[in-house]
Amino acid sequence: MIAAIKPAGSNTRGLLAYLYGPGRHDEHLDPHIVTGFAMLGMPDPGRNPDATLTQLAHHLDEPVHLRNSEFGKKITDHVWHCPVRAAPEDRHLSDTEWADIAQRIVEAAGIAPPGDDLGCRWIAVRHADDHIHILATTVREDGRRPKLHGSGIRVGDACRQIETDYGLRQLKKGDRTAGHHSTQAEMHKAQRLGWEQTSRDWLQDRIRAAIPHASNAEELLAYLEAMGIAVKPRRGPSGDLLGYAAGRPGDLNKDGEQIFHPGGKIAPDLTLPKLKARLEASAPEEHPTARREHPTTPWHQATDALDTLHQGMTDDTHAQAHITALGELIEATAQKAPDHSRAELRTAAQTFARAQRSQIHAENQAAHTLRRAACDIAHTATGPDGSAFAALLAALVWATIVAARWHEAKNHAHQAEAARQTLHHLHTAADHALAPVIDNLAARQPSQQASRTLAHDVRAAVPDHADRILTDPAWPALATVLTDAEAGGHKPHQLLKEAAAQRELTSARQPARVLITRIQHTSRNPAPNPRAEAARLRSTQVSTHSTHQPQAPGPTNAFAPLTDQRSQRR
Repeated sequence: MIAAIKPAGSNTRGLLAYLYGPGRHDEHLDPHIVTGFAMLGMPDPGRNPDATLTQLAHHLDEPVHLRNSEFGKKITDHVWHCPVRAAPEDRHLSDTEWADIAQRIVEAAGIAPPGDDLGCRWIAVRHADDHIHILATTVREDGRRPKLHGSGIRVGDACRQIETDYGLRQLKKGDRTAGHHSTQAEMHKAQRLGWEQTSRDWLQDRIRAAIPHASNAEELLAYLEAMGIAVKPRRGPSGDLLGYAAGRPGDLNKDGEQIFHPGGKIAPDLTLPKLKARLEASAPEEHPTARREHPTTPWHQATDALDTLHQGMTDDTHAQAHITALGELIEATAQKAPDHSRAELRTAAQTFARAQRSQIHAENQAAHTLRRAACDIAHTATGPDGSAFAALLAALVWATIVAARWHEAKNHAHQAEAARQTLHHLHTAADHALAPVIDNLAARQPSQQASRTLAHDVRAAVPDHADRILTDPAWPALATVLTDAEAGGHKPHQLLKEAAAQRELTSARQPARVLITRIQHTSRNPAPNPRAEAARLRSTQVSTHSTHQPQAPGPTNAFAPLTDQRSQRR
């Protein structure tokens, strides 16, 4: 059950005309009052043909008129409006049941506190099977204004209890971190203009997409303007940025002027202070030439960054920072992903936005490595190869599982649910990306004798999951990966142990696939040859201690392949 308190209004008669009218988008059937502050003598135009909307409005507004005449200062925000709607799958509720629900909601809101005979005047009008509208005028019988601060939370709590008492669909308790729901007017406007999203939803997606491209708030606003978004910064006398609002092109008011939405009204975590905390908390950027010394791509760097995510989840402020940065990495990956995965990843990024924020303050500096990885992907001009992309998606799946578990442990119901929904989209994208990789690997699987030897390594390295791994349809592909890694000087047994240690395999739907991506990522460089490395060190030491004659150079190839002893015993 959802109770959506609307912004305060000033026209009681106008709202009544809507409630008793034919309806603008949904047909209103049999409008009538199911309950109110004092049913005795209440004019109900839906049941009494002699009653009028004007009479009912005057009846409700009487305390307002008395206060206006007594104090001389006219009140213009006295109309409190709260539609209350049951879920589509809920049973039919009678007028008596809706009356009890309305009474409990106005009591929770502070409109009519229990046992208080001097509360506000209110009515509940029903004009459809699945919802009612509560209308109240917010001047009490004693002339005072009601205390409505925090009424939304109290009403939400009352709805959760009503759901339990009436056996209705159970919704999750709010935590004041949810985004602003689009109003009916915004949804109708989007429909009228042929937009798939309301302006605020559209702006939220664009701002989140811009975050990985900016290192500070000024860059972010400049990037938004370059995207064609109308931006209105608010600056102090010194020119410092104090706030901002953004507008969707073509979203105009009745006078043809651009409509702007403040960042905090677009989403709670898109206020300027929160954006600055995220963007300006990163560690100093390395010099570009220093970054080139590392023979790796942004896709591999992002996977490496995700490998250490679980280490930052022990401290709550660090965990929240890593989850926020994880959302930025999913967003950046979606922007640069191959065409076949982009739509699924875009949906994953949009869904994970709800999991990025909670009541826990984020120590953003702790997640600078993950955030830098997102920035590198956003700025790269080179797309990933198949195995690197599959490895990153597998790492994103695991990181999202870690995030969901953390939210569950903290009783963050909405965030945990958003993370679980995100997993569905990430799994779909990961499966699609890995399919051609597995097909190519399986086509050159090793001999049966070599596979039996590798199966022995699997049982020795990960005994608890060996049966699942060896019966996984992707086992032939994993055997090929292990064979390739061994040719590069790695030990299959050690690689299996390391890959299993990086992520527990109990939650893996297909453990062989998880191991494929992990082992391909960690074994992409040949392993050092211990004998060649020892010889190189000896040569270096001799050269360092010699002052009279040059020494013969040591072995130059520190990555020479090992003698394939395993192939001999196969």
